[in-house]
Amino acid sequence: MAKFGKKKKGTPAISTASLPDIVFMLLFFFMVTTVMRETDLQINSPKLPSATEVKKLEQKSLVTTIYVGQAKETDKFGNKYNSIQLNDKIASPDDIPAFILNARLDVPEVNHPRMTTSIKADKQMSVGTLTDIRQRLRDVNALKLSLSTHKGSTISE
Repeated sequence: MAKFGKKKKGTPAISTASLPDIVFMLLFFFMVTTVMRETDLQINSPKLPSATEVKKLEQKSLVTTIYVGQAKETDKFGNKYNSIQLNDKIASPDDIPAFILNARLDVPEVNHPRMTTSIKADKQMSVGTLTDIRQRLRDVNALKLSLSTHKGSTISE
């Protein structure tokens, strides 16, 4: 007579039937949650100054950003470190009031007092440029101002 031995059972194969569903759910999740950069920088990325007391802005939808730094094309735009970028173009301080008023059109009137203007300025920009920007912001009553920095020591390098 033949002997009947126990068959060794291996682990069952993993079912890959739900794998496409998982891949498409992940793809859809990243497509929905990814935020694309809204502006293309026409200036070199500003080297932000350091600060010890740093606070994050809470509502990014109410923030309007002004970039100040060295233009990528210095022969076309003039000043070395005092180029101002509003949205996707280089501008002068006189263009700032229209820029702020256009930004207010996209926000409900209830939120106008909570709107913040963020200035991302290179550490080597002149103080006169910052003063010009602040004066133009006062002209349109945009009084909430944020100067972008990165957290670190304030000791000069």
